[in-house]
Amino acid sequence: MEETIEPQQFGVTPELFRQWRTPRYGNANPQKLTSKVWAWLLHSRLSGYASTQIMNGPSAMEAGPTWSFDRFGQSVTELPDGRTVYIGGEHEDHYDPDFYIYNDVAVAHPDGTVDFYCYRKSDFPPTDFHTATLLGEKIVIIGGLGYIEERQPGYTPLYALDLETFEIQKLAGSGQSPGWIYSQHVTLSEDANSIIVTQGKVYLGQESGLKENIDTWQLSLTDWRWERLTERNWIQFEIRRADRMNLHLLELRLALWSLKLKQGDQFQEQLSRLTEALGVQPDVKRMETLYRFEELGHGDLQKDADQYNLFYFDLDGVRVRFKEELHALQVMIEGQVSDKKIRLIKQDLLDRVTTLENAPCVVEEYEL
Repeated sequence: MEETIEPQQFGVTPELFRQWRTPRYGNANPQKLTSKVWAWLLHSRLSGYASTQIMNGPSAMEAGPTWSFDRFGQSVTELPDGRTVYIGGEHEDHYDPDFYIYNDVAVAHPDGTVDFYCYRKSDFPPTDFHTATLLGEKIVIIGGLGYIEERQPGYTPLYALDLETFEIQKLAGSGQSPGWIYSQHVTLSEDANSIIVTQGKVYLGQESGLKENIDTWQLSLTDWRWERLTERNWIQFEIRRADRMNLHLLELRLALWSLKLKQGDQFQEQLSRLTEALGVQPDVKRMETLYRFEELGHGDLQKDADQYNLFYFDLDGVRVRFKEELHALQVMIEGQVSDKKIRLIKQDLLDRVTTLENAPCVVEEYEL
């Protein structure tokens, strides 16, 4: 059982908590701050709700988001001297009153002390799901998701954090970049002259949504020039509801699982909720054949071992995979397949998802 870190250990009082509970931007690049409240929250990793309960308010519903170090999409960089640098990150989801995307930097020292650096929004916008690459006395920050109204499709955020002054510099990238990418994977090239970017997702705009990054990109560390190293001609499309509401594939799959396990009461509860949501009682057994295309002669359907919502089969030596997200069914064909077979997959999936959802659905394609 983990030891509870009490606020009193850091000299935090209710009055002090109220002074420091609110996230803030800096007024310089950087503005260095010392806060007992933030130090307590960094070490305890309490959620905004939990710290508010401990300190008896105020509620985020009334006072706005509560500062928290319980974040996801935050980068963590360990320095050779034992310090750890934390950059940005997001607390809670957009519908929660404590939701907030941070643009701060926290430096934890080996002795337990912490330095906090805040920045003007114009110098360093709120960021989450970026990458941080250590290069001597600086950290290169690439990409990020951020607030939806601040995303710029086609542009790749690029910054450098100076580890001596903690000033953040916006870098002017050139060449063909991957666009508004986040959750990507980065590696330093063997000659340490460039950063290689793979995987991740790319934001295309509010109407277009997201696409998977399937190519490899290179960022030169001498002139900050981007270069696209691969150009894979894969096919990517999505099946969405025409009304842009979420799909119910996850609920349908869970109901199918309950049916197979003969969990009668649970299945009936799930079926009742689905019937109310869809306006008709669904045939959950249709989920068993959602990705079965008899005319194609494809391989057996496989389920990814690490991702519960990812399925795939091999078709003519090419992997075809299906990812069941809340907003869409994402399909990726990782190679060359005949146009006839692609059209069949699209049409059959469109018909099947439309039937399952009892609502008009559409196919949305992306240029890769």
